[in-house]
Amino acid sequence: MAHHVDAYWEYHRIVGDDVGDDVMTPEQFEEYKRTVVPERMKNRLYLSWRVTANAPVDCELIGPETNCHCQHRYRQHNSDNPEKKTNCKRCRCKAFRYVPRNTRCKCKHLTTEHGVQGGCGRCACTDMRVTWTCPCGVAAHAHSTFVETREERETAGKPTGEDVPYAAMGGITGFSSLAPGYMRMDPSGALGDCVELEGSLAAPNIPRAIGGVERRGQSSRGMRGAPRLRGRGGERR
Repeated sequence: MAHHVDAYWEYHRIVGDDVGDDVMTPEQFEEYKRTVVPERMKNRLYLSWRVTANAPVDCELIGPETNCHCQHRYRQHNSDNPEKKTNCKRCRCKAFRYVPRNTRCKCKHLTTEHGVQGGCGRCACTDMRVTWTCPCGVAAHAHSTFVETREERETAGKPTGEDVPYAAMGGITGFSSLAPGYMRMDPSGALGDCVELEGSLAAPNIPRAIGGVERRGQSSRGMRGAPRLRGRGGERR
């Protein structure tokens, strides 16, 4: 029984939403793996949500189950193609757009009550503007969803992970990818150059990590109670 469950999830992760609610025959699945998967691994797209294109920290990394503003998951969008297209297969959404969950627009209504064009379904608001502030210290509305190729990620010095056959992996390259940027200890996170933390896990110098933008009432030396860090050479920071 466990073998069948594992086989189902393996199939689901490889095929994603490519055939909708249909199920491939074993022969079709083998042909799919032979023809589609190699192209997918070659054309993988890495999606992230951050402040600017050259920001060193990816505040969020997009994976197959991440919701778009259209309320469909990334695996339900086009992915892993050389044209960098991420339009949704199930609605009129033209490109994947990450919006933090359970947040509200300046009009006080939930972001999920706004359409893909930004208009609110409950008031006259025509331009959704999220009022939530990201843990990096910058307002959410100042962030954007970025779509990058493997070459672009490597040039930026960020992890690209191993070649995997799974659909719509986006920016997920390992377990650390599931953590928010200010806690992530790889080159895409604020703690990427740290090997040891002293004290509780917190963001030691978020403003400097994302480009020198400071929170109100917080100095650029970091947050009160932030852990002291040891770099690779052992020196304190």
